[in-house]
Amino acid sequence: MSNPYCQALGIEAPVLEKLTGHPQASTFSLLLVALLERGAPMSLPEAALRFEQAGVAPREPALRSLKRCQPARPPVYRNGDLYALDPHDEELELWAFRLGLRPPRWKAAEAAPSPAPATPAEASPAQDPAAPLTIGELRKAWRQASLFGSWSARRVTLAVLDAHRRSMAPAEVLAFLEGCAARHLVSASSAEYWQRGGPLQIDDLGRWRIAAGGQGEAALRAARGAVRELLARVRRQEALGLDPALIEARKRESHQEREVHAAELARLSRVVVHGFPSGDPKVVALVDVGTREISTFLGPELEAALQKLRRFEVLAAVEVRGLLRALGFDPGGRRLAELGPPQKTIRLNRQGRTLRISTEILIRSSCGISSPLGQASRLREYLKTGQIARLRRRLEADAKSLFAYYQYGRLHGAVRLRWGFLDEMIHAPWAHRDDHRLYDLMRRAHGHGRVLEVVAGSAPGWAEPWARARPCWVRQGPRGWGLELVDKEGLLIDERDIQLARIAEAPALRIVR
Repeated sequence: MSNPYCQALGIEAPVLEKLTGHPQASTFSLLLVALLERGAPMSLPEAALRFEQAGVAPREPALRSLKRCQPARPPVYRNGDLYALDPHDEELELWAFRLGLRPPRWKAAEAAPSPAPATPAEASPAQDPAAPLTIGELRKAWRQASLFGSWSARRVTLAVLDAHRRSMAPAEVLAFLEGCAARHLVSASSAEYWQRGGPLQIDDLGRWRIAAGGQGEAALRAARGAVRELLARVRRQEALGLDPALIEARKRESHQEREVHAAELARLSRVVVHGFPSGDPKVVALVDVGTREISTFLGPELEAALQKLRRFEVLAAVEVRGLLRALGFDPGGRRLAELGPPQKTIRLNRQGRTLRISTEILIRSSCGISSPLGQASRLREYLKTGQIARLRRRLEADAKSLFAYYQYGRLHGAVRLRWGFLDEMIHAPWAHRDDHRLYDLMRRAHGHGRVLEVVAGSAPGWAEPWARARPCWVRQGPRGWGLELVDKEGLLIDERDIQLARIAEAPALRIVR
């Protein structure tokens, strides 16, 4: 019998005995190994027996430990008394890597030549932290570096001025960086964001210079330390035979692989399923995500709903596995998207007050729908009294709310939680890390000088989802950090308010700086 879990990961079935001494060998990780080994669901008593056979622990202590380790968490899910793996869950692939069951995607050590033993000339020289930087240090440290993250425009400029030991015109700094650093945040307008009394100043000739004493000295020491820390890392890579050009090539290859996978994910057919009552559905609403077609099935029509479900590759619902089980539908190898709350509670204050998170709260916070899901008592009354028209309308409205919520999570990779002063984003488990998200669209629009059309505020209308679309321009954020969206009036748009986004076909006619 084939092992579906191992086939999905492209690995051979592991042997539990060989992994009992692994550094990542916790109770939960060994449960993963036992499930991978069997290739089928198993109960906790069966897992405890397998632990005993492998010499992990006696059966009774092993069973107690398994019950305490929260076994029904991704990538494991519970189906009655049985526990199984979700082969499409990203966590499963990460666990396989942590446990050494699959090799790293990037094996630069195999492709690189064997390193020669370091000579005294190659060893990193001892440096006085107060010593100025040199141009050679900058060229070596920055030649393949991406100067983002902790490398602000101010820090990069400080390092350049320190290495040249003089004031420099902005054009000189940019000309040096063009031949020295692959990517950076410095621009001719960077000085607009420098604070008065800060470490960088502008002289009477418009040249940039380092301020004497005070903040200038502290910031300069931090810039020197950052450059030399990066330089030490480059030298360690050279000692290991890791060619920076090879590293950059591997990054490009990884980016291309992600783009290919993102295109594959975008082509998957998807459906949002909503049934009532959830434990024994009498009526089911299906929303085709690709065509935005909604259909409702009641009573004898449920068989047609099951036939329609077989056409889709991704099924999304609240308590999706329980709902499909109640419908008598076997998902097989399809991807399942759980629309229930990603976490149950969140702490509100130091006194320990907690908020119980529900799907309704998350839909209301993310999509601005005031009544996202109908009251169960009212739906039960409609069903009992035969008010079929009202039942269908309410269930279809609920399905549309779940559809908007599902699409919001795909666009942002997270859903929004607002409660009083609380306003946070929580990871959406159905959003894959390779999916194209809003920031990817912003980066692409900014790079190609295109307008981004967005629908912000509440969930878009069902009949004309782009009716409220407005053009936006992407610009660099304050001090060159990140990207931000502004409308035609130059007003900043909160990215969390955006429900839909797409790149306009026409190039941008107006660039907001």
